[in-house]
Amino acid sequence: MMTGLAFASSLASAGDWVNMFDGKTLKGWKVNSENPATFSVEDGAIKVKGERAHLFYGENGNANFKNFEFECEVKTAKNANAGIFFHTKYQDNGWPSIGHEAQVNATHSDWRKTGSIYSFQDLREPGHQDDEWFTYNIKVKGKKVTITINGKVTNEYTQPKDHADKTKRIGEGTIALQGHDPGSLVYFRNLRIRKMD
Repeated sequence: MMTGLAFASSLASAGDWVNMFDGKTLKGWKVNSENPATFSVEDGAIKVKGERAHLFYGENGNANFKNFEFECEVKTAKNANAGIFFHTKYQDNGWPSIGHEAQVNATHSDWRKTGSIYSFQDLREPGHQDDEWFTYNIKVKGKKVTITINGKVTNEYTQPKDHADKTKRIGEGTIALQGHDPGSLVYFRNLRIRKMD
């Protein structure tokens, strides 16, 4: 596994895992200007708590991935809601309009639970519990997304050929973490990614 956050050169060869988070700072990420205090670092994890905000991977918030595998560990508090956006691009405020959201939610009132490709292929069961670390894996190959929670495939979504939405689509772009609302507390750690052919 490669270490460090020099993603632009490190990801030149497919197959190498690259660490996305040094466990101490948000270096290599860019938080939008909406509510930057929503993101902080605590005990080797990215802590997400506060008003709506999004944290985009890349020095300018616009790293670029097409076929990739992303993996991290996540811990949700009771009633927490968050998300992992992929094939998105930096946006200074609002909900990201580009790309898809992989939902993070075990007990929040939103019925769409962890592993959902939000509003496109949704799940009613999260596959994990609050207050416990779990492994979240997202693999995108071509037009197919595979979501794995704690080693179990929980969702597979293939974008249909007649998909008409010009922004919420599988294409290419960066990863972003979502701060959903002040009542949500979520932690992310051991974030890593690798490009695939």
